[in-house]
Amino acid sequence: MARVPGPTIADIARAAEVSTATVSHALNGTGRLGDGTRRRVRETAAALGYGVHRGPRTRTLGLAVTTHAAWSWDFAGVAYFSRLLTAATSAAHARGYALTTLPADRGAEPLWHTLAVDGMLLLDSPQGDPVLRALRARGLPVVFDGRPAEPRPGDVWVDNDHEATTREVLDHLAAAGARRIALHSAFGREFYTAAVTAAYTRWCSERGRRPLVVPFDPEDAEGRAFDRALAAPGRPDAVYSLYDPGGHQVLAAAARHGIRTPGGLFLVCASEDPAYATSAPAVTTVTLHPERIAEVAVSALVTLIESGHAESAGQYTVPASLRVRASSLPPVMY
Repeated sequence: MARVPGPTIADIARAAEVSTATVSHALNGTGRLGDGTRRRVRETAAALGYGVHRGPRTRTLGLAVTTHAAWSWDFAGVAYFSRLLTAATSAAHARGYALTTLPADRGAEPLWHTLAVDGMLLLDSPQGDPVLRALRARGLPVVFDGRPAEPRPGDVWVDNDHEATTREVLDHLAAAGARRIALHSAFGREFYTAAVTAAYTRWCSERGRRPLVVPFDPEDAEGRAFDRALAAPGRPDAVYSLYDPGGHQVLAAAARHGIRTPGGLFLVCASEDPAYATSAPAVTTVTLHPERIAEVAVSALVTLIESGHAESAGQYTVPASLRVRASSLPPVMY
């Protein structure tokens, strides 16, 4: 059977309503194009399936963290991603595959149309993910860490039960005596942030408590985002922070306001950072078990590649765990 020709640069130009020269510049990263034009051309090319040529198996898996893909950031320096990458590499090697990891800021580049991999693991894929669009256009198998923003029938993702975990954390803090629990959140556009924030809001509503979401900023080492809340009447007496450095930010803010932790402010942080176990005070953490997530995701992706279909579509759930330490216990309990 003859190969059906794929879309040409002229096809993309017509669909994007630009010249063929503009398409060439956009796909090759050359020329003086506006960001909006370059993005529109690349998204049009991905939607048309430009560069879709499935060659022989490479025995290589790809991995990309696509949240915040518009700018460079060292996700490998975050404990969760570091541990997941190590485990995913070991899991891939155990199944006879190499694993290649892509930089965070390559999300809108044309390499996704030609990247020589058999399938991809996408971590924290956000709404409107251009990487996902390109991979879908190529027909490459994809497995997600975290629920995709717009799952399709047959999609496979590995995730925690964020509703159950959030309720466990909030119930634990309430049992310790907390009456106004703040959520340190509202940063990413991935499912994790939205799911935990929604669960927190529901929990507060069920108990007639007013929710307080303090915005997280990875550059806010001193926890300045908490200054207004901690100085106001009826300040929060507990914080659940959703991101790795958030616990350190909360402790810095509490110290600046002369608030003891625990005693004046309870704290739980979702983090895989082992430093929290030996900090002063030792911080209660939620572990999402990235090693187990990696093993399940790699296994699901290899099955998808080798059999052409998943064992079962939808979510593979890895339970999270609450590791209780001094920061979330009344002082008399430790």
